[in-house]
Amino acid sequence: MLIPPTVQSVSWRQRATDHFDVARQRFFNPWKDTEKTVVDLLRWWWTANPRPWPGRVDNVSHPPPDRAGRGQVAVTFVGHASVLARLGDTTLLTDPHFSTHAGAFGRLGAPRVRPPGIPPEALPPISVVFVSHDHYDHLDVPSLQWLDTHREPLFVTCLGVRDRLRREGLRRVVELDWWETLAVHDVTVTVTPAQHWSKRGAFDEFTTLWGGCFVRQRDGASLYFAGDSGYAPCFAEVRERLGAPDVALLPIGAYEPRWIMQDNHMNPDEAVRAHLDLGASASVAIHHAFFRLGDEGFDEPIRDLEVARRVHGVAAEAFRVLDVGESALLGRPHRHPRH
Repeated sequence: MLIPPTVQSVSWRQRATDHFDVARQRFFNPWKDTEKTVVDLLRWWWTANPRPWPGRVDNVSHPPPDRAGRGQVAVTFVGHASVLARLGDTTLLTDPHFSTHAGAFGRLGAPRVRPPGIPPEALPPISVVFVSHDHYDHLDVPSLQWLDTHREPLFVTCLGVRDRLRREGLRRVVELDWWETLAVHDVTVTVTPAQHWSKRGAFDEFTTLWGGCFVRQRDGASLYFAGDSGYAPCFAEVRERLGAPDVALLPIGAYEPRWIMQDNHMNPDEAVRAHLDLGASASVAIHHAFFRLGDEGFDEPIRDLEVARRVHGVAAEAFRVLDVGESALLGRPHRHPRH
């Protein structure tokens, strides 16, 4: 559904949705109940078995990406869920996070162990910033405020998040429901379902929506960003509704222990299954090696992904791990027919 700007003046509570409980004023996952209780969290904290992480990892310098041709996407792994993607004349930045911690005020919460792959001042002009949901490791207010001041992008997010971003001073914000589409420059941006949850404060659990996005260049390449998600039917549905993406950005970290993480975070094996469900030409691993959010060790997601690729017969080139700051030119280059 293509959403004209006038729809943004209508409260999302007045827009029909099959994943919002009007009586409770809460969003939910249609496939399963993923809500966790305080008892669950206390059990995790009591029984946690965190494997080793380094205190700091320095980045290696990488060359900037080549310009993407028709049918290609230039992707740079900035870190965690932050990816810089170029499709034609449009530059997209997902879940930007440049603060020292994934927590309130950019100073509390889990500390980052690696600097961003691109410092904010080195970013090119940004057309669109996509914010997948309100968790602190994905919605970092200082980073978004810096981008609003210095790059003036359009911020696209999920239902309910726009009010928060506007309260923080962001000027150009559009929020969409799952499967709603917005035309921006030479691309369309469609918000897609994810199996996750939202919570920013003590009493706002499930009160805003979460999701990914599917970006399609007119007559060109397509990019799918999963956001944060457990393994669910949404990946197959994305392919059914929108087609197989040329490039998919899929999370592989924060998955241990499985008894509490599996509903909301994929492990590497499930990420490979999502890659196959999507039919992506190429996938890139995200959401790992930055913030310690689960019990798995620093290098475990990459090692487990290697095992999962072998099990499912997926080549390393088809599901890539980029170093922080590393770029890749992915997709299928368009070739003009001979006359």
